[in-house]
Amino acid sequence: MMQEESALFQTYARNPLALVKGEGSWLWDDQGNKYLDFMSGLAVTNLGHAPKKVSEKLKEQIDTLWHTSNLFVIPKQEEAAKKVAEVAQADAVFFCNSGAESNEAAIKLARRYFQKVKGEERYEIITLGKSFHGRTLATLTATGQDKVKEGFLPLPAGFVTVPPHDIQAIKDAVNERTAAVMIEMVQAEGGVYPLEAEYAKQIEQLCRDKGILLIVDEVQTGMGRTGAWFAHHRYGIKPDIFTVAKGIASGFPAGAMIGRAYLKEAFTAGSHATTFGGTPLASSAIIATIETMQEDNLPERAAQIGEQLMTQLRDRLSGNPFVKEVRGLGLLIGIECEEPVADLVAAGQKHGLLFVSAGPNVIRLLPNLYVTEEEVNQAVDIVVSVIEEKVPTPSL
Repeated sequence: MMQEESALFQTYARNPLALVKGEGSWLWDDQGNKYLDFMSGLAVTNLGHAPKKVSEKLKEQIDTLWHTSNLFVIPKQEEAAKKVAEVAQADAVFFCNSGAESNEAAIKLARRYFQKVKGEERYEIITLGKSFHGRTLATLTATGQDKVKEGFLPLPAGFVTVPPHDIQAIKDAVNERTAAVMIEMVQAEGGVYPLEAEYAKQIEQLCRDKGILLIVDEVQTGMGRTGAWFAHHRYGIKPDIFTVAKGIASGFPAGAMIGRAYLKEAFTAGSHATTFGGTPLASSAIIATIETMQEDNLPERAAQIGEQLMTQLRDRLSGNPFVKEVRGLGLLIGIECEEPVADLVAAGQKHGLLFVSAGPNVIRLLPNLYVTEEEVNQAVDIVVSVIEEKVPTPSL
């Protein structure tokens, strides 16, 4: 189908490739061509495509019960919440459908905690430049990138964005209206920038000193992607609220807002709701995803193989004038280049490798957590090849 014939709103600059089948690390298009997938549906298919246990649990649930309502007890949802709380090292979970909704819930919880529990008129959220928190009006306002805000004025009040890695800027922004600081441990959409460990610790301490909440957006970094169940575990910090979506249900639409026990008092009956969050189907996918990850120690595996991938890329691309830096955490890796990389993304596809950019000049690699060493070697060969074709490394 030609794009102009589509009945869809054209909100995506779609690649004309039509993918119709997936298994493990591989995808096939409608012409029978095979591709090594280093996108994982943008960090969604963390277990690879069509993981067996998740598939089996979904098929079983489809034949039993799809939907009731959150006005009733949903046993699968209760089970899923306990599993999420366990691996997240937290106390309370609210299920929804997406990352943006998870972040909306986090923003609402922070405001309501102060206004209804603490009796303080606090509502402002401090966020960082280069961040990305979603596409709803509130979450795009929270996002530290102006490009997502064009044409959506007026934006909601209550958000202040400061430069990253400037603790004084956060201190200067805190006032009597501040409810929380909201950060990503790795600014994935903003260019794959991991926060410096000391800076993250300083933010946590500032929140404690000022009596405000720390929110961590783990929509892309959660569920083992960065080599731990959640990236903030690697940093040794303890947020009051954090969010997850993407990898939580292996491709079934799901998200969660996770918090500490003392915040339960803020979200009482009728204060927040969802129609499709935590349905029996979504909960079954979440349970199966977590159980699979636990059985095979996938967060630890992601840390190990991610280090191998990063080391190979740094070694192979060392000295190439087109490459500025290789950085990342676990299996979330960025290659910053001197110029835009859209042509390299297209070249990779022609060589049978799918990857994506993170901003105009950064190649982003997001293989699944089961990716093999052989697949890593194959991907590195292709990435290096397309970069060398564009700008060869000078001979010594």
